[in-house]
Amino acid sequence: MGSGLCRDRVVIVTGAGRGIGRAHALAFADEGALVVVNDVGVALDGSRTGEGPAADVVAEIEERGGKAVANTDDVADFEGARRLVGTALENFGRLDVLVNNAGFVRDRMLVNLGEDEWDAVIRVHLKGHFAPLRHAAAHWRAESKAGRTPEARVINTSSGAGLLGSVGQANYSAAKAGIAALTVVAAAELARYGVTVNAIAPSARTRMTEEVFADTMARPDAGFDAMAPENVSPLVVWLGSTESADVTGRVFEVEGGKVALAQAWRHGPEADKGARWHPAELGPVVADLLAKAPAPEPVYGAN
Repeated sequence: MGSGLCRDRVVIVTGAGRGIGRAHALAFADEGALVVVNDVGVALDGSRTGEGPAADVVAEIEERGGKAVANTDDVADFEGARRLVGTALENFGRLDVLVNNAGFVRDRMLVNLGEDEWDAVIRVHLKGHFAPLRHAAAHWRAESKAGRTPEARVINTSSGAGLLGSVGQANYSAAKAGIAALTVVAAAELARYGVTVNAIAPSARTRMTEEVFADTMARPDAGFDAMAPENVSPLVVWLGSTESADVTGRVFEVEGGKVALAQAWRHGPEADKGARWHPAELGPVVADLLAKAPAPEPVYGAN
């Protein structure tokens, strides 16, 4: 067991049946949290499998001396997300932390990407973040207005693909970029209710990334598997603790033993004529702006 950093804090982790989500659930439980393990049980492409991974993770937590309950609601279903928040309240009497992690991929080059593949990925990632956040936020606002201001935390899951783009993942990249934007807006709106909202952009070996990281080996000098999903969870647990009260609206990149703060879009060089530009004038103006600005980070997979 851990240090008790999150002792008796009630935590929801979505997509917690496998991979990074499972690692989060176990790590929170090891630090004394009471965990709602959410997983609808789907294959990598989002199709139903009939498996019950959420119950398996609950069993793991209980075997380690922790407390957890399973929830199999679809987080991208608005009423399902409401029931998910209700599961925490009904079983543990409160909610302190929401970790939005659920997702899947349907990768395709843009010219071959189907409408259903676009809709499915946007739904599970972006709406699947919004819906639980919406219901959790409503609960925390009510608590705050009743004079019980919470020390609540939301940790969303973006991606390097959302921050920089990724060839062959237009749908996934767009959804993850949306999650980063949702994070900063929610942080600004919910601060008054005692809620912080941050996001991570993790790199780890999961069902979604196992082909990408198939050749990645543990460090021979220390036996450290840099791509193990368990490497991502310590930061998430810390962000879910009361110690992180001063950190909100941030996106962190996490890989192996590395934690980095991602820099958001920022205002850059500008030119102000004080009047409307004529199209023919703008060629040298744009060239000058580009010359003054740093080159953009390359898109993942771009030549």
